[in-house]
Amino acid sequence: MKIVVCIKQVPDTKGGVKFNPDGTLDRGAMLAIMNPDDKAGLEAALRIKDETGAEVTVLTMGLPKAEEVLREAIAMGADKGILVTDRVLGGADTWATSTTLAGALRNIDYDLIITGRQAIDGDTAQVGPQISEHLDIPVISYAKDIKIEGDSVVVERQYDDRYHVLKAKMPCLITALSELNEPRYMTPGGIFDAFDADITVWGRADLKDVDDANLGLKGSPTKIAKASDKVRKGAGEKVELDADESVAYIMGKLKEKHVI
Repeated sequence: MKIVVCIKQVPDTKGGVKFNPDGTLDRGAMLAIMNPDDKAGLEAALRIKDETGAEVTVLTMGLPKAEEVLREAIAMGADKGILVTDRVLGGADTWATSTTLAGALRNIDYDLIITGRQAIDGDTAQVGPQISEHLDIPVISYAKDIKIEGDSVVVERQYDDRYHVLKAKMPCLITALSELNEPRYMTPGGIFDAFDADITVWGRADLKDVDDANLGLKGSPTKIAKASDKVRKGAGEKVELDADESVAYIMGKLKEKHVI
């Protein structure tokens, strides 16, 4: 069985974010981590590997420094890492990103593709389902449990206050919630293996069946009108009232804001 996990290196927002003049994130200037939902998807793949002996390949698109998350994934137990990087792919929105990843996936043998539900730098939850559309394979999103049954996958899909149980024949794509599991730590031996591992690097020329018009910033129909760091909150309003006056004051403010 062959599993491909799509992971993304995202900004560690605890250290603040920085922007390019065109409004896109300046990823090269920020601390970065593996996207949490993607890490849960990776852990799900590694558990399937533990049970079935599956081969796990991790795939990412990004700057050359995104190689770091591939080596982290290998240190956790993944078998191979593929980095798709090229200047012409920069500034991609979800459409251009999914087009790029699908172009890379067409070069890889897979039974199951796992992505995170969404990335913390965009929160769109679009890339995984879009990849499945490009590849014309079934998708099950918001996975909170995954089981393999022969040539099919059975998934508990989170839905509001309940879940659906869905079964799909492979090949298919699953998007994972961060609540799916608790990702394992890198092992000392895994870290040594990751340090020595050969990372496959692909560029635009390696993408299969994609049009330049759908790649990078120029191929992104979504345009950023405005971007900013976290807005700092003011000091607020402080009043000193007795209990009855405090209740009346709070109720007045709630009515003023049309909360009640």
